[in-house]
Amino acid sequence: MGTRTVDETAAAEAGTDEETVRATGSEESTEGTAAGPATGEGPLGTGQGAGAIVSVALGVVSLTGSWLGTVAAARETLIGQLRTASTAGVGKQVQEVYGDAWHTSALWGGLFALTALVVGVVVLARPAFGVPGRPQAPWIRSAAWAGVTLGVIGLLLAVLKYTDVLLGLPATG
Repeated sequence: MGTRTVDETAAAEAGTDEETVRATGSEESTEGTAAGPATGEGPLGTGQGAGAIVSVALGVVSLTGSWLGTVAAARETLIGQLRTASTAGVGKQVQEVYGDAWHTSALWGGLFALTALVVGVVVLARPAFGVPGRPQAPWIRSAAWAGVTLGVIGLLLAVLKYTDVLLGLPATG
């Protein structure tokens, strides 16, 4: 067990650790550094963090569906019912009433997925155009990668739904 010097004891009593004292060369408290740099700027990476979270949220929406996609699909169902006469064949009725709504739902899911992908990529690319020497926080990179991944999965599923590879319409003839 070592002994403390007078300077280390004073620093410990003041509420600072010796690493802060060595790094800054002064006995400033660490309370001011939690909110941002001493220059008066806001917290670093707030916009990038928000963008990463938005990317993840958009990716989840692309996989689970959105209110907008549901309303658009219901609208397509109604339009299909209005366009199709009661004397039309079963195949035409199924395509007009259900097929177009399915494709509309896939289209909206794909748009959300593409937006998630673009936002995630922008967040990941942002440090390359920012202030040199300011690294991006690891959680921001992780969240942005999660958003990109969800966007890619959502986009793949949307394309598979739209092309009827995934859960296509049943054969009517």
